Formats: sequence, structure tokens, C-alpha cells
Amino acid sequence: MTTESKTRTYRKRARAEHEERTRQRITEAAVKLHGSVGPARTTISGIAEEAGVQRATVYRHFPDEEAIFQACTAHWASLNPPPDHTAWADIRDPSERLRAALTEVYDWYGWAEPMLSRTTRDAPVVPAMQPTVALIAQLGVARRDVLLKGRPERGSARQRVAAAIAHAISFPAYRSLVVEQGLPEAEAVALMTAMVESAGRARPR
Repeated sequence: MTTESKTRTYRKRARAEHEERTRQRITEAAVKLHGSVGPARTTISGIAEEAGVQRATVYRHFPDEEAIFQACTAHWASLNPPPDHTAWADIRDPSERLRAALTEVYDWYGWAEPMLSRTTRDAPVVPAMQPTVALIAQLGVARRDVLLKGRPERGSARQRVAAAIAHAISFPAYRSLVVEQGLPEAEAVALMTAMVESAGRARPR
């Protein structure tokens, strides 16, 4: 390789590294704004100002809001990974599995609450968030199915228990009990566990 070729290769590598750093800065700026003012109030101009770049630079890396949200979601999740619901299947007793899962998820909700509250609040009015909302819904179904496995209820009782589990494991349930009503997380877990167990025994009048 000639000296000129080496120089061109170095410049291309340096340019690529610069572009990657810029993209990362934009992503981090968007995450910061989503967690502070919320997605609905986050503008391209605000992201550009926070990242120290021009609006055109933001658009060069992210052609639309959906691309920004996808990058933000991936970046935030990499820094704040949610509990691994597949590991819950290793707990054979369904009631013990439920308690362990709720304890783990509510602990995670506890420190993820500021971001989750703002994104949950704004999701209905930000169309670009809908792919992320769909992924969260899929995660909720996967969590519910793991926690429903091995339970003795059948028929309508199983349907009630499935609904109770889906509610108990959701962020809105956590926020209502812990943030709004002020219950300690352990008490919220105990309450939701009791609700699920009673759902299987309840008889509609």
C-alpha cells in the first residue's frame, strides 16, 4: 500500500469514527430530553442544541422521528436492561415465580420510573413511538405467558388469572400503587400476588 493509499484509508477511518461519535451524541441528547421533558416536547431543534450540532446533522443521521426513537430505545435499554423474563421459567412453583418476577420488575420500575412515566404519558400523541409501544406490548405478553405456565387454573379461572398477571406485571399497576398511592414496593408485590391468587378462586355473581 502506497503512502497516499494509507492516507486515504486513515482519513476514511477518521471520518467514520467522527460520524459515529456524532450519531452517538445525538442519540444521547434525545434520550436525555425524552427522560426530562418527554418525547412529545422533544424537538429536532432541541436535540440538535443539546448535542451541539445543526438540525441538518440530526436529519442526516436520523431521517425521521421513528429512526430517532428506535435508536433511543436501543441505547436506553442497553444502559438500563429490563429483567430477563426467560430466567423466571427456572422457578418451578408458579406462586414463587410470580413473587420473584414482580419483585424484580418492580425494582427495575423503581429506578426506570422517570423515563417510563414520560414515555408512557406521551405515547398516545407521538405516532413515531408506536413501534416501540408494540414491542413493549409483546414483552408484556411474553412475561405473562412465562408466569402463567404451570398454574392449575383452567377455563374462565385461567382467563382471569392471565388478566390479573398481565395487570400486575405492567408499569401502570406499579405506578398506581407505588408512585401515586405510596405503597412500598414489597407491599405492592404482596398485594398483586394476592390479587392473582384470588383471581383463580373468584366466582362471578
